[in-house]
Amino acid sequence: MATASISKRRQEGGDETAVRERILEAAFAAFMKTGYAATSTLEIATRARVSKRELYALVGNKQEMLIACISERANRFDVPANLPVLRDRETLEQVLAAFGTKLVREISDPAVIAVFRLAIAEVVQAPEVARALDSRGREASRAALRKIMTQAQASGLLTGRPAELAQQFAGLLWRDLMVSLLLGVTERPNPREIAVRARDAAAAFLQLHPLPNHEQTGNYLPADRH
Repeated sequence: MATASISKRRQEGGDETAVRERILEAAFAAFMKTGYAATSTLEIATRARVSKRELYALVGNKQEMLIACISERANRFDVPANLPVLRDRETLEQVLAAFGTKLVREISDPAVIAVFRLAIAEVVQAPEVARALDSRGREASRAALRKIMTQAQASGLLTGRPAELAQQFAGLLWRDLMVSLLLGVTERPNPREIAVRARDAAAAFLQLHPLPNHEQTGNYLPADRH
């Protein structure tokens, strides 16, 4: 009896997870089509084929649905737990290039670009969209970069404030790509183009931040790229 009860609870939990995912997919689709402010919970419930009671029980109100949609995508931006120990500049360059590749690949995804466009379109009627995107989405990538910079600083590979270093690397990485994607005047870069962009940004960043002893002698050479 006990085993059957546990099995039933697991099945119910799995069913709830599947329904919750369906609700979030429906909410995201409705936000993209109708706009956040104009979308009703009834429309989301109808799209998800659930009752409004289920909708509130499994996800919450409309704002909580929005935050869940953004948070789900923001989870992709975390730094891997098995981040290599930053013992030298070559490793740091490789880590920055790898993370930069991941960042551009994920954020240039059409679904993520659509969220940014939604936040811009709703900035007057529903400013909570922009706030949620900034605090849940953009902050995830900023925090991940700060973590890398903090570790590099602790290893004596960089000097400066981690937040400012992260911001500078992000600027070198993106340049005007995000604006062009938002305006729809450029295509999403392909995997090779993204990798080249990230490697170039990592190399340029390290050239701007030579080690202190090299800064004095002028002998700093960036790590070879393979």
